[in-house]
Amino acid sequence: MKTDIRPYDTSEYLRDEEDVAYYLEAIMEEDPTLLPAALGDVARARGMTELSRKTGLSREALYRSLSETGDPRFSTVCKVLSAYGVKSIKFGSSAPNEDAEAVTAA
Repeated sequence: MKTDIRPYDTSEYLRDEEDVAYYLEAIMEEDPTLLPAALGDVARARGMTELSRKTGLSREALYRSLSETGDPRFSTVCKVLSAYGVKSIKFGSSAPNEDAEAVTAA
């Protein structure tokens, strides 16, 4: 029997802000090095053109930086997080303040 394997794209499952917040929280708890790629998933779900407008960065630069192989500058990550209304993030169990909120969106 032949098995049909279809590509998986997380961005198709990020339907609302709550999904986005839970997704980014899970990424930060499990492997913060995946944050740029996760932000790329969110950007594709929400629209790269809108993110480009909000951050002042070109769509091409965002696609490149927020890919699985991208290596964005810290300032790029901060601009993207700000554009999505993220107020704070918690880096797994190594956060300086265990009482801090994980990922919160406006």
